[in-house]
Amino acid sequence: MSSTLNAALVVVLLLNLLALGTSRIRALVQAVALQGVVLGVTPLLAHAHQSAVAGFIAIATVVIKGALIPRILFKALRDAQIKREVEPLVGFVPSMLLGALGTAVSIALAAMLPLAPGHAQTLVVPAALSTVLTGFVLLTSRVKAITQVIGYLVLENGIFIFGLLLLEALPSLVELGVLLDVFVGVFVISIIIHHINREFDSLDTRRLSSLRE
Repeated sequence: MSSTLNAALVVVLLLNLLALGTSRIRALVQAVALQGVVLGVTPLLAHAHQSAVAGFIAIATVVIKGALIPRILFKALRDAQIKREVEPLVGFVPSMLLGALGTAVSIALAAMLPLAPGHAQTLVVPAALSTVLTGFVLLTSRVKAITQVIGYLVLENGIFIFGLLLLEALPSLVELGVLLDVFVGVFVISIIIHHINREFDSLDTRRLSSLRE
């Protein structure tokens, strides 16, 4: 079971690098959507015996992260009429190198942590740390508002992976509550993006400095 889980987490790590290295925002949304689908099935891979509630959470995760949220983001892309992330604060190649370095450091750090034997044999902690770092890089180094929203989603994906360590201890309703918060948050942010684009004719968050007196 751990080998299958590790294979899924390797896909998550590769999608992190793709998210950092692509300038096409549509490709970025698709990468995060695929990452959401993979994460949706990881709770079922992490433990051999799961309840019907766990299966429902997996389905809900796939639907919300893999379908509903990407649909909202694609609509925001069409409304804003943008296709690329231009001139990020940190270039795409340096971002990928930073992501690769972060992954290596995460693996080394996880090896030093006193994890339970079952967790030490998986890539849960390295994948979680690397994904959180990827989301942070997207949040801080990109200038398009919608890309920063995607960075928030990737950051939440990293937290979701951390939750696999406590899957048996955390109530299922808490996980559903997190998914609902993410969905509502992205929905609200997409509305904000629409209004930013309407008022400023740009989604470059640096333009918001003109609001200062």
